[in-house]
Amino acid sequence: APAWLFSAPHGDEPRIPSGSQDKVSVPDSGPEMAESQVAVAPVVMSKLSVKAPEFYPSGYNQNFNQNFDSSFEDGYDGYLTLAEYVQDFLNHLTKQPGCFETEIEQFAETLNGWVAADETLQELVELVYQQATSIPNFSYMGARLCNYLSHHLTVSPQSGNFRQLLLQRCQTEYENRDEAAKGDETTQKQFHAFVLFLAELYLNLEIKGTKGQVTRAEILQEGLRELLNALFSNPVDNNLMCAVKLLKLTGSVLEDAWKEKGKNDMEEMIQRIENVVLDANCSRDVKHMLLKLVELRSSNWGRVHGTSPHTEATPENDPNYFMNEPTFYTSDGIPFTAADPDYQEKYQELLEREDFFPDYEENGTDLSGPEDQYFDDLDDKMDPEIEEAYEKFCLESEHKRKQ
Repeated sequence: APAWLFSAPHGDEPRIPSGSQDKVSVPDSGPEMAESQVAVAPVVMSKLSVKAPEFYPSGYNQNFNQNFDSSFEDGYDGYLTLAEYVQDFLNHLTKQPGCFETEIEQFAETLNGWVAADETLQELVELVYQQATSIPNFSYMGARLCNYLSHHLTVSPQSGNFRQLLLQRCQTEYENRDEAAKGDETTQKQFHAFVLFLAELYLNLEIKGTKGQVTRAEILQEGLRELLNALFSNPVDNNLMCAVKLLKLTGSVLEDAWKEKGKNDMEEMIQRIENVVLDANCSRDVKHMLLKLVELRSSNWGRVHGTSPHTEATPENDPNYFMNEPTFYTSDGIPFTAADPDYQEKYQELLEREDFFPDYEENGTDLSGPEDQYFDDLDDKMDPEIEEAYEKFCLESEHKRKQ
């Protein structure tokens, strides 16, 4: 909020409430008299000023959005290099992820006018990869960006298109998985960021077949399995927490894909988790996370499947069987339904009464046709007193309108 919201206008410093400085006398208490005391409210002086500079978070570039927006509208005008333009867009997307849908098309068109050689495409891949694996919470957005560019970048040099170069870059990191899982804290942190980015890439990177069908990258599925093996082979806390995040993110999709191939890879993963809980010297919190993951998998990863539509509902197999039955009320206002054994006879009697008026809904809507003798006999004329009052009301309203 602007500083001026918190500063008092000149001449309007905080005042002590009237009467707060008056002497307060204390009643007598025996032979001694308590001396009068003076209660003075403390005066708090604000250090805020209307001339205070506008606040910006640390590391925030005040001219970034203005410069980016203006240059973005003009494509890459104003940028000397591809790296500068791409990095500005990635930073912009990191701070404002909601702009992805509205600005990604223009970004891809600009790249198509700039990226024309093998070196520039590889540079683009490296910039996106570094942003997705070094900035927290950008792995999902980075995967979406990679998917869009893989389908909309027209350049395809001899070394490969965008998707092929991206997978080659991931392959380089993947081959060092065993050493990275055993490395120091910094090495492990970088490795875990790569693992989670690869998981997002597996979920978001779409491969279009020759017949138009959309599938996931098969190589990423196999890669994630080997990454899990590397993490569980070095069961320290950081590796185990990364494995939990990976399985919570992709577990259901991976298990479905493995089952389609007749593989029991997920069963093997769960067995390894149980062995880690029993044998590994990990912390109690991490063991709790692993047990919660096993519990999640036992509930089919939290997915709920409806009951078979061919099974006929009965009061015995459906707890909601009576939900669609009408509700009646006793003379005391107590509701009862077909599920109440004390009112079964009364309930059946009321249902039979309803059968006499099959065309009259519970809410009072008349569904009868024009030839329904019962409803034709109803008198729809007004009561004389009501009719007289209505005519008087109409005359008074007309008189007021003319005035």
